[in-house]
Amino acid sequence: MSVATAAAQTPTRYRPPQGMNLAQWMKTRVAMRATRRYDWEALKFQADHDPKYRRAQMRYVGTGATGVASDANTVPAEHFTFSTMILPAGAEGPLHIHTDVEEVFFVLRGRVRLIAELNGETWEMEAGERDLVSWPVGVYRGVINIGDEEALMCVIVGNPKPVTPSYPPDHPLSLIER
Repeated sequence: MSVATAAAQTPTRYRPPQGMNLAQWMKTRVAMRATRRYDWEALKFQADHDPKYRRAQMRYVGTGATGVASDANTVPAEHFTFSTMILPAGAEGPLHIHTDVEEVFFVLRGRVRLIAELNGETWEMEAGERDLVSWPVGVYRGVINIGDEEALMCVIVGNPKPVTPSYPPDHPLSLIER
C-alpha cells in the first residue's frame, strides 16, 4: 500500500486537533523523564494514617486513580493512564478495589508481594523485575514491598478518568475522608 493510499484511508479521528499541525500535536503526547517528579502528596492521606502506606507516583499519561484531579504536565489520557510508583522498603499499597477498570502492575525493580481478595478467597504471589499482574475489575488488590530497597513499578489503569478506588469495609482507610 502506498503512503498516499494509507493516508487516504486514515480515519479523520487520527488527525491533529483543530489548529495544530503534527509537530504541535506530538509535543502534547511526549512526557520526558527530565520533566517528571515523584508526587509524595497524591497518597499522603494514607501515609498520614500509617507511615507504611507512604509511596509516590510519577505520572506520564493522565492522573491514574490516586485522586489527583489534574496534572498539566502529563500526556492527556484518552483510553488509559500510565504512571510509575515508588514503594520504599516495607511500604505497602493497601487493598483497594476498582469497580470500573482493569489495572496492571509491572515491576521494574525490587521484590513485591501481590495480594488479591474476592468473596473471602485470598491469592498471593511474589513478583520481581519484569513480572506483571493484570488485576481484573472488581477484585481487591494490594502490594507490599518485601525487599530491602525501594521497589519501582509501572501502573497502567484502563480508563482515562477512573472512579476513585475504595477499600474493604473493615480496612482502617475505609473510614478516612479524602
